[in-house]
Amino acid sequence: MSGLLASGLDFKLVLSDNSPTDELRFLSETDSRVEYIFNSDNIGFGSAHNNVLRNSLEDGTKYHLVLNPDVYFDADVLPAIFLYMEENRDVGNLMPNVLFPDGSTQYLCKLLPSPANLIYRFAIPRYFHRNTKLNELFELRFWDHDHIENIPSLSGCFMFLNVAALEEVGIFDENIFMYIEDLDLNRRIHAKYRTVFFPDKTIYHEHNRESFRNKKLLSIHMQSAFYYFNKWGWLFDKARKKTNQATLDAIAKHKKHSTQCDR
Repeated sequence: MSGLLASGLDFKLVLSDNSPTDELRFLSETDSRVEYIFNSDNIGFGSAHNNVLRNSLEDGTKYHLVLNPDVYFDADVLPAIFLYMEENRDVGNLMPNVLFPDGSTQYLCKLLPSPANLIYRFAIPRYFHRNTKLNELFELRFWDHDHIENIPSLSGCFMFLNVAALEEVGIFDENIFMYIEDLDLNRRIHAKYRTVFFPDKTIYHEHNRESFRNKKLLSIHMQSAFYYFNKWGWLFDKARKKTNQATLDAIAKHKKHSTQCDR
């Protein structure tokens, strides 16, 4: 949160708290830019954010940042992103480069998943599914993540959203309690706007992947996946195939152009 507060931008920080107690309320008492919303229950990721997003849609806000509490970054990150968004009004969502605290890459740029992608992730231990060819393609692990690219699935840990895009495609689908709601929203935005990976700036994310260790959370994750595929299509999803191929073609084209320039 310190990177946000020190950014120098004109903003309001809203903490939407799904905790059972309101012990974080004191944060709003230490800085006038901070507003605290106590939901008194775990109403879900999308629902909690929608409570705030609706205000952004109503009060003329230009941009809205969805930010996980386990993300941190330097003060220069948001001004650079704000400038890029101002200069590229066709961008509906932006995610910067995301690293683990130890500096290793988090592969949070993904293609639109097929049922096989998620079945592998649920059914096979993390080390093994991560090293399959299927997962390497899905998580774009072959890509150097070295240039700005239009990616159909970006992580919900950091979503710098163009509110004009939300006015057109809607906000989080509250039928998804938790997990995959970011994929669903990003997919809807991607159909009409660019959804950009922005490697010029880096953030750090203490990503724990709790659903792969907790049976209850894994069950919620699976329920979300079933809802997503019922909504968009299981085997018959023409838009998925078209979108993924366009993404792979764009990455390959940039790589080819870069190789030619290096010669």
